[in-house]
Amino acid sequence: MNNNPNIHIILNNPNLVTPFKKIGEKVLNGERITFDEGVLLYQKAELSYLGALANYIREQKHSNYTYFNRNFHIEPTNLCIYTCKFCSYSRLIKQKEDGWVYSEKEMLDIVKSYDNQAVSEVHLVGGVLPHMGLEFFTSLISKIKAHRPELHVKAFTPVEYHYMCKRAKVSYHEALKLLKESGLDSIPGGGAEIFHDEVRDIICKDKCNAEQWLEIHETAHNLGIPSNCTMLYGHIENYEHRVDHMERLRQLQDRTNGFNCFIPLKFRNKNNEMSHIPESNILEDLRTYAVARIYLDNIPHLKAYWPMIGRTTTQLLLNFGVNDVDGTIDDTTKIYSMAGSEEQRPAMSTAELVKLIKNVGRHPIERDSVYNQLTDYKEVEPPQPKASNNGFIELPVIGKN
Repeated sequence: MNNNPNIHIILNNPNLVTPFKKIGEKVLNGERITFDEGVLLYQKAELSYLGALANYIREQKHSNYTYFNRNFHIEPTNLCIYTCKFCSYSRLIKQKEDGWVYSEKEMLDIVKSYDNQAVSEVHLVGGVLPHMGLEFFTSLISKIKAHRPELHVKAFTPVEYHYMCKRAKVSYHEALKLLKESGLDSIPGGGAEIFHDEVRDIICKDKCNAEQWLEIHETAHNLGIPSNCTMLYGHIENYEHRVDHMERLRQLQDRTNGFNCFIPLKFRNKNNEMSHIPESNILEDLRTYAVARIYLDNIPHLKAYWPMIGRTTTQLLLNFGVNDVDGTIDDTTKIYSMAGSEEQRPAMSTAELVKLIKNVGRHPIERDSVYNQLTDYKEVEPPQPKASNNGFIELPVIGKN
């Protein structure tokens, strides 16, 4: 299926200038575009052209499939020793009255509250606190796995890993190996922001730098721990900074092949130190995702994180290279609404996600955390949600196809 204008019609347009014809031919031939071509796409390419190329790549890689999973999030704390200017979520330790800190028992109780639900993943990420170190999280993950061995644990960004290792006086390799042995299955993509020092020194100078972020992911990949990667866009960075960011990810993927997906994250300007900066408009959002799909030829999946980008924009992005919409994301905190997202408490049932995907002519597939297909919803009706004892949306257990 092709929901965009035929790529051959686009490329045979006599008004298409030579540089864009050359880029289009590279895409058709499966060849890699250059840094300068990536910048050019951002600066001057027509949106319809970008959409056609990105959708072509998406459908070459994934046909009409659009993936999601059943997951829930736990943020152990929103208190943090770091002061990222774009962050609407964390609170300094001295502002502890505005925050939360979960105990190990409280987090295990959240996990247990999903015992009768068909979730496949718990996503653990939050602020950085001294007492929540390597020993604390090794114990937590071990107990999650002891309680529910099949639950995939996706946990912690390099910002958290860097601090854990520094405080425990161990190498990245030692810490990640220990956490893997405790049950860590994969790593989310957060904390990347923008790699270039010109930007990073302004928006998040005091946390781990680009080289450390990349080294932690490379170490994880070499230990057999897959991960995702992200880019925070739409604030003070320019197009060259975005392409530089993706180039570093592309080079690491060439070495390890450990990234499952790339997630562009839209900067939201509510309740943070960068509130004076306007948010990107929807045309810029579409452009950013399309260029990412074209540039990151070796990262298999492109995800739209629907709680941050919005449900309607997520549907549009399925024609601009995106083939994954994340998951049900039952989130007990306010990490999204704090930043100004339209979602006050992000959660969608399986039925709602399937409908969102089908309504724009795409083929919904439930996956696990590493993209094994679990259920094909093209013809199958999804289970209808019902209220659970804890007040969350209940996700009924269903069998694999």
